[in-house]
Amino acid sequence: MRLLTSLLILAHFGVGAQQVEPVLFSEKAYDFGEITEDGGHAEHDFQFTNNTGQSIKILSVQVSCGCTTPDWTKYPVQSGKTGFIKASFDPKGRPGYFNKSLTVTPDFGANPITLQIKGQVVSKRAADPKEYPAQNGSLRFKFNSFNLGKIFINKGPSLKAFQVYNSGDKTVNFTEKIIGPAYIRIETPKALAPGETGYVKVAYDAKLRNQFGFVSDNVEITTDDEVQPVKSFSVYATVEESFPPLSALELANAPVMKIDPATIDLGRIRHGNVLEREITVKNLGKKELQIRSVQGNCSCVTASIEAAKIKAGGEGKLKISLTTQGRIGLQQKAVTLYSNDPRNPVQRITLTAYIDGP
Repeated sequence: MRLLTSLLILAHFGVGAQQVEPVLFSEKAYDFGEITEDGGHAEHDFQFTNNTGQSIKILSVQVSCGCTTPDWTKYPVQSGKTGFIKASFDPKGRPGYFNKSLTVTPDFGANPITLQIKGQVVSKRAADPKEYPAQNGSLRFKFNSFNLGKIFINKGPSLKAFQVYNSGDKTVNFTEKIIGPAYIRIETPKALAPGETGYVKVAYDAKLRNQFGFVSDNVEITTDDEVQPVKSFSVYATVEESFPPLSALELANAPVMKIDPATIDLGRIRHGNVLEREITVKNLGKKELQIRSVQGNCSCVTASIEAAKIKAGGEGKLKISLTTQGRIGLQQKAVTLYSNDPRNPVQRITLTAYIDGP
């Protein structure tokens, strides 16, 4: 009986010890769905409850884009009472998919709270073919490729939408057959009638790709377009690491990467030679520096570092070689280092050389 009583007491305290969010939102993400470009601001209220046992106040709400205007409960919210964070999105001049964040900082707790709004802005005006110069069968795009820009290896998949216009005289149906790597997911319209516009959504999982720097891939989308049923696209992105905001103390103790020298003039060299140089990579910080990746911007440049981890106050050697075969005249190349230095995680070494002919 005594054992049973003890177990009941432990279970009671175990449940009570479960962590409850001090500022509890009923939802942290909201999808507006389709909204029209000329329909005015789209607004949504995120409701929260104060679970702290004391009054709290929202200190600030930071947005990821000037297109999003925030508002919030400005007065202290008592324990057990509710407040709101209002997100207002302006779709004017922003056709396509959007995904924006609001970072909420209360005066209770150390960690800000991230809210998210997303949706699709559609335009009611007739499409202008001149806005879609890249022809692919009966379909026209604004670009010949899908460029996602900068994406992050330590975040979820990056999503971007690309407009497509059916300039033909027949409806184009999209099939489910899409060929591409596992880390790229493509979502297409089911069909586009003549003169209709839509969006091809590209989701890129940089963590699954697991490669820093500039990346290039290819995907194929299958349709019943009589002119060109299979549509091939290059997908480009630049993969980096994202760092959260750090306090002054955290920054003071962070690793600091210093490259010496960061610019190398190899001078005048004869065609066919291979030039090698050794660069010093220093860690001027107070924590271990981790070199995530080293990449040359050309097949003629190779680089390797002797140790991917450099202790605080230490240094490592980076070996760089330039192959001149097949290259004549002035050459400007680069080697990029990706590290866990939160201030300057991406740093480049520039190489200059003049190669004389054979």
